[in-house]
Amino acid sequence: MRFINIHTHNSTSEFDTLAIVNTYPNSFSPTSYFSIGIHPWHINDEQIEQDLLIVEKKLHTPYCLAIGECGLDKITSTDYTTQIELFKKHIHLSEKYQKPLIIHCVKAYNDLILIRKHLSPIQPWIVHGFNKNLQIASDLIKHGIYISFGAALLHNKRLQTVIKNIPLNRIFLETDTTDEPIKNIYNTFALLKQKDIAFIKKQINQNFNSIFRL
Repeated sequence: MRFINIHTHNSTSEFDTLAIVNTYPNSFSPTSYFSIGIHPWHINDEQIEQDLLIVEKKLHTPYCLAIGECGLDKITSTDYTTQIELFKKHIHLSEKYQKPLIIHCVKAYNDLILIRKHLSPIQPWIVHGFNKNLQIASDLIKHGIYISFGAALLHNKRLQTVIKNIPLNRIFLETDTTDEPIKNIYNTFALLKQKDIAFIKKQINQNFNSIFRL
């Protein structure tokens, strides 16, 4: 049973790991599985349409599994209205090409849920790098959104409490930008859930297979 690393910025050659490598319009698409999108930190008003065309072109690549990371971030300097408009364009591409959406969200969870309720997308959404409280986690899951946890679960006590109290059928694990081995994240997650690591791997593989087409 393979490890699933749902979001990473680092390529891996580990034979027992399936990783989705995050890419941007101006970065090289790897020969392994990847996602592509315009991060709210990297929005260039003069480049938006051109970048979206690149994103859409790369969605046709067989190794492209998802759109993102994209999303909403209230603490970055990028105009928030522009962020919302661009996020909706990513949602449109997600629906058009039937690919899941990997989402970056900072202090904008209410808006994220409102947009989801308004647009009623069919394709799965995954909020990556989740490190907030149980109420926010429960609200996301209630609205059909998957949650991915990264290396923060190794030391964040509040996050560990969240993990102990959420269902397994809406979760993924990731390394994001860290060099932390995905196996370490799985091991800690399994300990927190008081489950065997093989059980956790099986569940996350089931979650993966339910939304990704390989």
